[in-house]
Amino acid sequence: MNQRKTTAIVLARTVYGEADRIVTVLTPDVGKLSLMAKGVRRVKSKLAGGIELFSVSEITYIPGRGSVSTLVSSRLIKHYGHIVADIDRTMLGYDLIKLLHKCTEDEPEAAYFELLDAAFSALDDQSVSVGIIRLWFSAQLLRLAGHTPNLQTSTVGDKLSADERYEFDYDAMSFCLREDGVFGASQIKFLRLIFSPNVPASLARVSGVDELVSLLSPLVQTVRSLHLRA
Repeated sequence: MNQRKTTAIVLARTVYGEADRIVTVLTPDVGKLSLMAKGVRRVKSKLAGGIELFSVSEITYIPGRGSVSTLVSSRLIKHYGHIVADIDRTMLGYDLIKLLHKCTEDEPEAAYFELLDAAFSALDDQSVSVGIIRLWFSAQLLRLAGHTPNLQTSTVGDKLSADERYEFDYDAMSFCLREDGVFGASQIKFLRLIFSPNVPASLARVSGVDELVSLLSPLVQTVRSLHLRA
């Protein structure tokens, strides 16, 4: 049999028959896989422990002739157990999984796997707020999809100034000068941080982070709605 081995994060699990599940996983090397996990709902199943949510596992599978392959074995590598201890973190974890699943194709690049793993790590850390994680995750999805806003120059090509105020132009995906604008130097600097390859724990140390997250979340959410399938 042509068995293959990879690392996986579970995106979805669907009950199938009396004791089986169809499990959709994200991998760093072969994209998304749909796997038939036979007998996994039985009490003594050896597969169950390796296909938990909020986990990273090593799996062995046999590619199917159609769209569904067969899961042969699974071994837990990391389980982010603190996530489920908090309802807000658990619900955000579900939302991030669904969001990534919805806005990626069947063969996303490895960076998406790394993003979801980093999101689980942040959710597992009680010192990082869910607001920061939600904002950062949306920004990173936009970055990976090639939709990072222009955070260096204005709509007319001038370098953004620390002494000016701006509004965001969603059509141009950049800031335009406006005397009574909502956005200034601190907000633009924070946007640069969340769109760069930082992790949420480092963002949590920024002064006034809660206020920045509150102000910038609608902007990033709108950009995400305009450019991603979610």
